[in-house]
Amino acid sequence: MATNSLITGALPVARLHELHDLLTLALDATESRVGYTQAEREARSYVRGALRHTNRLMEVAA
Repeated sequence: MATNSLITGALPVARLHELHDLLTLALDATESRVGYTQAEREARSYVRGALRHTNRLMEVAA
């Protein structure tokens, strides 16, 4: 996989992998065994959505 490849003129593939890792770490860091507030659920939902979108972009790049 070329790290300088561009996806439809957007982000380099290496940057997509970095974003994926950061989003995954954000979800891991905010994981709770006792439940979440509404704001936390909403924020985690946005992070999961961004992670799904990043995964789709990475599949296109492969």
